[in-house]
Amino acid sequence: MLEIAKSAKDDAKTTALTNDASTVSIWRNRTFLAVFSSYSLSLLGNTFHSIALNLWVLQTTGSAKLMSVVLITHLVISMLFGSFAGTFADRTDRRTLMWVSDAVRFVLVAAIALLIYFPNVPFAYIVLLTGLVAFAGVFRTPAFQASLVEIVGKEQITQAVGAISISDNIIRISGFALGGIAVAAFGGAFAIAIDAATFLLSAILLLVAGKFPYQASKDEAKAKTSFKEDLKAGFCYVWRKPFAKAAVLLLPLVMFFFLSTFMLIQVMAVKVWHAQPFVFGLMEACIPLGYVIGSILIMRLDTRLKSRGKWTLWSMILMGPLFIAISLMSSASAALPLILLVGFLFSFSTTIIFIALRVAVEPSMQGRVFGLVGALTSVAPPIGLAVFSTLSDLYGPSVIIAASGTAMLLMGMISYRRFTAIRAFQ
Repeated sequence: MLEIAKSAKDDAKTTALTNDASTVSIWRNRTFLAVFSSYSLSLLGNTFHSIALNLWVLQTTGSAKLMSVVLITHLVISMLFGSFAGTFADRTDRRTLMWVSDAVRFVLVAAIALLIYFPNVPFAYIVLLTGLVAFAGVFRTPAFQASLVEIVGKEQITQAVGAISISDNIIRISGFALGGIAVAAFGGAFAIAIDAATFLLSAILLLVAGKFPYQASKDEAKAKTSFKEDLKAGFCYVWRKPFAKAAVLLLPLVMFFFLSTFMLIQVMAVKVWHAQPFVFGLMEACIPLGYVIGSILIMRLDTRLKSRGKWTLWSMILMGPLFIAISLMSSASAALPLILLVGFLFSFSTTIIFIALRVAVEPSMQGRVFGLVGALTSVAPPIGLAVFSTLSDLYGPSVIIAASGTAMLLMGMISYRRFTAIRAFQ
C-alpha cells in the first residue's frame, strides 16, 4: 500500500510539473531560459572556433586540403556516432549528459587554444583534439534536442523550437563576423579560447537550470535492456513509425538540395553576376533573414497554423521553381527577393518537422531519432556540395542550379504523395 501511495504521489507530482511547464511562457520558464542561453553561448563559441581553426591551418600550412581534414573529421564522427550518441541520450539523464559534454569540450578546446599559441605544433595533435571535441559534442546534440519536450511540454514546443531557430540564425550571422574581428585583432588562439570559455559557461548554466521538469517516461516493470538492444530498437522504431521514417528521409533530402544549391548561387554571384561586396553581403544575409521571419511567423501562429504538414511539403515543392527562377536572373540584385523567399520557405520545410518530431515521437525514443537525423543531415550537405561543385565546373552554375530546382520540385511532389504521415500533421 505504501509503495502504491508513493507511486501515485510521484505520478501526481510529475503531472503537475508537466502542466506547469506547458502553461508557463517559455520566457518565464527558468529551466528553458538557462538551457536556451547555454545553447546560444555554445553556438557562438563554435563560430569563433571554426573561423580561428580554419585560419590557423591556412596560415601555418597554406593547405586547403589540410583544412578540409578538420571538416571531414567532424563529419565522419557525426555520421558514425550519431545513432550511438542518441541511444546513450535515451538511456541516461539528458541534462547530465549535456553538461558533461560541455565540460569535456571546455578542457579539449582550451588545450587546442594552448597548442596553437605555440609555434611548430604538429598538425596531427590538432586533428586528434578536434576529433575528440567532435566526439564529445555528438552526445550533446540529441540530448539537447530530445530534452526540449521535457523542459517545456508539447504545448509550448512550437515556441521553444521557433526561439532556438531564430537564435541559431542570428548567432551564425553575427558570430562569424565577430569571430573574424576577434581573429584579426587578437589572433586565432584568443578566438579559440573564447570558444573554450563559452563551453564552460554553458556547462554552468545547465547546472543552474536544475532538474528538468519531467523525465522521459520509463516503465519500471519492464526488463532492462542492453545498449545493443536499445540501439536496434531505435532503428526499428524509425522503420516502423511512418512519421519518424518520413522525417528522417525528408530532412536530409531538403538539406542536400538547399545547401548545395545555395553554394552554387554564391558561385554564380561571383563568376556570372560579378556582384559587388555589398550586394554579396546582402545575398548572404537573405537566407538567415528569411529563415528568422519564417520562424517568427510559425511561433506567432502556433496551432492556428492548420495543416502544418502540408505547409512543410509545399515549401519544399515551391523552392524548386524559385531556384529555377534564380538561375535565370541577370544580376544578384534582382535575385535578392527570391533568395529571401527561399530562406522563408526553408524555415517552413524544416522548423515544422522539428516541432512535429517532438510531438509525434515518444519522449523515451527522441534521443535515438534525433541522433539518426543528426547523422544523416551532417553527411548529406557535404556530398551534395562535392557533386554540385564538380558539375558546376563542367556545365556552369546556372545550369546546375536550374537542374537542382527541377529535381527539388520533383522530389517535393513525390514526397507530398508518399509521405502521408507528414501531410496529415496538423
